[in-house]
Amino acid sequence: MAVAMITGASKGLGRALAAGLAREGWDLVLDARDASVLRESAREARVHGTRVVAVPGDVTDGWHRAALVAAARELGGLDLLVSNASALGAEPLVRLHGLPLEGLRAALETNVVAALGLVQEALPLLRASGGGTVIAVSSDAAAEAYETWGGYGASKAALDRLMAVLAVEEPDLRVWAVDPGDMATDLYRAAVPGDEEPRPAPETVVPGFLRLLADRPASGRYAAPALLGVEA
Repeated sequence: MAVAMITGASKGLGRALAAGLAREGWDLVLDARDASVLRESAREARVHGTRVVAVPGDVTDGWHRAALVAAARELGGLDLLVSNASALGAEPLVRLHGLPLEGLRAALETNVVAALGLVQEALPLLRASGGGTVIAVSSDAAAEAYETWGGYGASKAALDRLMAVLAVEEPDLRVWAVDPGDMATDLYRAAVPGDEEPRPAPETVVPGFLRLLADRPASGRYAAPALLGVEA
């Protein structure tokens, strides 16, 4: 059975991806900081009859990243790593002149440093998989300049660049940075409280990720809605 690891899996896109992959028969290792909410995600995924291991913790902690990879090894290996855990840097988002530098450091630590650290920890299992795949959940803020999204966008742009280089250095893997598009998530509500514009539920973009896994196109940057012919 193929094994996937998803960080930030307690809610939003991570939780929706966990359910979507479980429906496809994937065994799962799930990460999030909130143990009680993570248990609910794991329970929801187990409904589909696959093995699900919940490992609560913070991806910025090297010991936790090692525990995640150890859990995958116990399930038989690792075929897919989804780096979804993200930090905004400021909640709500603020213009660059007021962005706390500690917040920017925190966003870089979670969105970039921890994501690379987990790839480094997981590489032996991904290389042994025969079809090892890395998905980094990116953002349109990595490519477009939106007011107040500078710190978060910079961290996601850095993540995109790391994934592009990883794809060159590890040609036997598939490495995709995926922009999921606008979604109604707690992260967005924390970023822009008071924005009541309707947005798609995270579940609606999961088929785009599943299409990537089914078609296995070349490593690169993709937009989940575009994969399904939906305007982002």
